[in-house]
Amino acid sequence: MLTKNKKQRIIKEVKVHDTDTGSPEVQIAVLSRRIDDLALHLKKNKKDKHSRRGLLGLVADRKSHMKYLEKKDPKRYNTIVKTLGLKKSS
Repeated sequence: MLTKNKKQRIIKEVKVHDTDTGSPEVQIAVLSRRIDDLALHLKKNKKDKHSRRGLLGLVADRKSHMKYLEKKDPKRYNTIVKTLGLKKSS
């Protein structure tokens, strides 16, 4: 689970301005962390189908944010992909 402190640290790393909490970069970073945590949970609990469905929803949500950012501002998109170590969408 993503605690308040962990979430604040993630936001601090990728925020665009001082009061930023909703930019695509922040949302992608938070979703990526939640995806990583859930993937780790699913490695231990292979039969947890409900969490697997949640994971698929998070991945789809992150993909749509990434697609939006790529279309809106490719430079910011490339920066967030490098920062988080993600693969570029094709």
